[in-house]
Amino acid sequence: MRGDVVPNPAAGWTDPVARDLVSAAFETIRDRYVLARHQIAAAVLDADGRVHLGLHVDAMVGRAAVCAEAGALSAARLATSARLLAVAAVRFPKPTEPPLARIVPPCGLCRELLLDHAPHICVALPDNPQALIPLAGLLPHKYVGTKWPAPPLTHP
Repeated sequence: MRGDVVPNPAAGWTDPVARDLVSAAFETIRDRYVLARHQIAAAVLDADGRVHLGLHVDAMVGRAAVCAEAGALSAARLATSARLLAVAAVRFPKPTEPPLARIVPPCGLCRELLLDHAPHICVALPDNPQALIPLAGLLPHKYVGTKWPAPPLTHP
């Protein structure tokens, strides 16, 4: 089985929270990977210590696809109203790629969505294996509409 030869990208992380989130996302996508269907999994940690998982669901019409982070956010909100603290996403390699799973940052749409529902959430980034960083720092000019009052974002 190919999943047995792909190393877990959480191994190099020193932050235990980040390591656990990355590992949960990796194990999910390793077990659920399907070429051209499911390539990324995400894990969201809530303030009660629970981890909620989401799976990227691709579609023939790209705009209909659902990101793993959106799935994890939805799963979290179905399970709890606790504050959401952190998120990590892992992309599993295609069979034609080197067998290396990698941590991926949320896309722009997911950054907006996560910050709408968890303005203080932190994220695992591939180039910083020491600590989670505030997601707001990756989206310094977040859109603020008029649907509901938005709490001020803090930037690093």
